[in-house]
Amino acid sequence: MDFSDLSLVAAVVGAVVVGIEISMRVAALGIIPGNRKPSTGMAWLLLVLLNPMLGFIGFGFFGSNRVGRRRHQRLEEIRALVDEHTRELPPPASAAAFSPAVRSAVTLNRTLGALPLHDDNDVMLLPDYAAAIGTMTQAVREARETVHVEFYIMALDEVTRPFFDALVEATERGVTVRLLYDHLGTRGIPGYRGLLRFLRRSRIEWHPMLPIKPLSGRFRRPDLRNHRKLLVVDGEVGFTGSLNLTEPGYNKPRNHRLGREWVELMVRVEGPVVASLDAVFVGDWWVEADEELEVVGHPVTGRAPESLHHVPCQLVPSGPGYPSENSLRLFTTLLYAAERRLSITSPYFVPDESLLYAVTTAAQRGVAVELFVSEQSDQFMVGHAQASYYRALLEAGVRIHRYPAPYVLHSKHFSVDDEVAVVGSSNMDQRSFSLNYELSLMMVDAHVVTALREVEDAYRAVSKELTLGEWERRSVGARYVDNVMRLTSALQ
Repeated sequence: MDFSDLSLVAAVVGAVVVGIEISMRVAALGIIPGNRKPSTGMAWLLLVLLNPMLGFIGFGFFGSNRVGRRRHQRLEEIRALVDEHTRELPPPASAAAFSPAVRSAVTLNRTLGALPLHDDNDVMLLPDYAAAIGTMTQAVREARETVHVEFYIMALDEVTRPFFDALVEATERGVTVRLLYDHLGTRGIPGYRGLLRFLRRSRIEWHPMLPIKPLSGRFRRPDLRNHRKLLVVDGEVGFTGSLNLTEPGYNKPRNHRLGREWVELMVRVEGPVVASLDAVFVGDWWVEADEELEVVGHPVTGRAPESLHHVPCQLVPSGPGYPSENSLRLFTTLLYAAERRLSITSPYFVPDESLLYAVTTAAQRGVAVELFVSEQSDQFMVGHAQASYYRALLEAGVRIHRYPAPYVLHSKHFSVDDEVAVVGSSNMDQRSFSLNYELSLMMVDAHVVTALREVEDAYRAVSKELTLGEWERRSVGARYVDNVMRLTSALQ
């Protein structure tokens, strides 16, 4: 074959490659936008237009949040069962005193998550990291029948060892202990193999959530996570919030060298809302263990007299198994309802258009809006994507308080006026709204809001407020990185 023949072959191959790339670009225009937010669709289209092969490979792995037919069907069955068992419950008497906007939020939550509002709950906020784990440990030590544990991340270390020892001691006195952890979330923490050895030697019944096991036919988008944090003891006492079961530096030497520790907020509850927490665990257990459990409601036990009493509570589960973005819809509904004050704490604040408009519109119509974030994020991409929104927030009148490095303000909560407080596992970012299984606890009570404001006061006392003038002095390079990372946040 002479040179002219080689040139002809190269020309033909080049033409075929160009034809394939053009076809892929054209196909992407009709495939990618389907059933996606415009911003998400545009981000994926941009990647495909820049590099069709890389774009379609990325889209194939990360372009869908479907969790598999079997899991989706099971989640639908769980939701139907919860709805059936709670359909005949009358609205709590307290709901009549709520503002119209909050009553509509209660209805929204029931429609999306099937779980009702419950009256007469006891609530205790636990902002101290070690004290929160200690309180949970004590609850396990008092267990008589069942302990249900579900956390995104867990590790066996010097801080959590008493908790895990209490689980084992509970099994030895006849208590049934069931435990769930996110497979990839926990696997990435140092000491994972030691945790597995501990669990295998114990009588604890345990399963990883959303495991990646291609050889067993269990494969899905690899970055879907069960990000929930909950503990239920005897169906009587429950916990939820932002804390993972690990020491505050996540057992990572680099964090220890930097002095980096996570700042969290958990909530201890008693009363009928604990049954909702248990229903979420039972649903996740059914999916992972293929075992259906019963949920029984209990009144307040009175074990913690220092709690706030008679609090109306509603639990809002969310995740890929739900047809709507439950958390996002609740959050925007409540943000638009704010009339006087709105306080938001989120470690990863990367809003979509609807949430950004809700926050900035509240500030522009005269609501005092403040946002608590970390001065330095523990995640490079998310931190820069978050920073890309600061200018719009500051210009709208939102006051941004940055919690000092090296600490990571990881608690997730917000309060609306003097009426509503929401605490849970959900960040205010597109990952939590679309890709993670999350939990949010809505509490409609002025005393709970006051207690939450005290937590926020402690944040404010050590934080530095960011000003628009200071932010505008950033380098061109920093702004460029922020904007690039903002684009990647939409690739869902």
